[in-house]
Amino acid sequence: MKEIILIKNGELALKGLNRKNFESIMIKNMKRRLEDCGNFKFTAVQSTITVEGDENSDVSKAFERLKYVFGIAGLSKAAVAEKDMQSIFDTTVEYLEDELLLAKTFKVNAKRSDKSFPYGSPEICAQTGGVILSKFPHLKVDVHNPDLIVTVEVRDFGVYIHGNQLKGAGGMPVGSSGKAAILMSGGIDSPVAGWMMAKRGLQLIGIHFASPPYTSELAEKKVRLLTEKVAKYSGRIKLYIVQFTEIQEKIKDVCPEDLFTLVMRRLMMKTAQIIAEKEDCGALITGESLAQVASQTLKALACTDEAATLPVFRPCIGMDKSEIIEISRKIDTFETSILPYEDCCTVFTPKHPKTKPNLEEVKKAEADGDFDELVKEAAQNARFVLID
Repeated sequence: MKEIILIKNGELALKGLNRKNFESIMIKNMKRRLEDCGNFKFTAVQSTITVEGDENSDVSKAFERLKYVFGIAGLSKAAVAEKDMQSIFDTTVEYLEDELLLAKTFKVNAKRSDKSFPYGSPEICAQTGGVILSKFPHLKVDVHNPDLIVTVEVRDFGVYIHGNQLKGAGGMPVGSSGKAAILMSGGIDSPVAGWMMAKRGLQLIGIHFASPPYTSELAEKKVRLLTEKVAKYSGRIKLYIVQFTEIQEKIKDVCPEDLFTLVMRRLMMKTAQIIAEKEDCGALITGESLAQVASQTLKALACTDEAATLPVFRPCIGMDKSEIIEISRKIDTFETSILPYEDCCTVFTPKHPKTKPNLEEVKKAEADGDFDELVKEAAQNARFVLID
């Protein structure tokens, strides 16, 4: 029995004349994810993309991979039947036997895009439902809230039969909205922020600031692992590691203590912007949430923003910690984020940080330190790893 995967692209159907461009990007992303699963052919028809492998392809492995691809609203494995009613009956009973045995209620949903097929959707539903009831007498029909929806799709090249559709990752295909750089701290918030913006179609570049010996190799390993978990959804991420020790030590030596964090955040933004522009990014992304910590008050964020000319996206800005944690658990980053390895943002933290800073005062403290060359050097010497 031939098995394929049916992809429902949801939001892309609203893109009008540009829909094919978005579908092309999503198919490219799917192909890359399935490179080690076999040879697959992708066909886009209306709001559905069929994914069809050869005899050596691993359809189950491919299905698991596609669950995490942004742009996919729903997906299901389906059996291909011949375009006659007996083939539909036999394939439905055989392919969905396990699901039909476990269910208590069901309904049949038929879609006939090939209008030359001699039976209409109501007839297909009625006759297929009758066969199912005769083979599985424990079942009852429930058209409102069934345990199992048996779908029969009559297409030009065959009939596709499948059970309940699985919800996909949703959003927009990665790369369809451009590219942005996410500042990855190693905490709970930044992986969530990166995931949220990748879901809206942004390709991600990662930037992590390390401060050895104040931060350990384990802290960097933690960030790599977090990036891997985000990349499960976003696809490959180029992660830059920036050595920030010299800059932080100079901040401690020349800046007022209550401005340490603000000056550090500004210099991070300037360093990140150099890397982002080199990578042709159109924005920076951070995991900041309004009023969560002293450096995330309204005035503090304004001071940080002034240091960058690229737009700064903060998708977590209006979320409280419990909401961010809920998403981090969903995308499997929470347990890694709480590992007890300090990141450079916790190094030299002032006892009494200023929560209502004056921009000119912060800029003067930064200017007194004359950090421009150090920032350029840190950006130029940043090393990177490719993470899938």
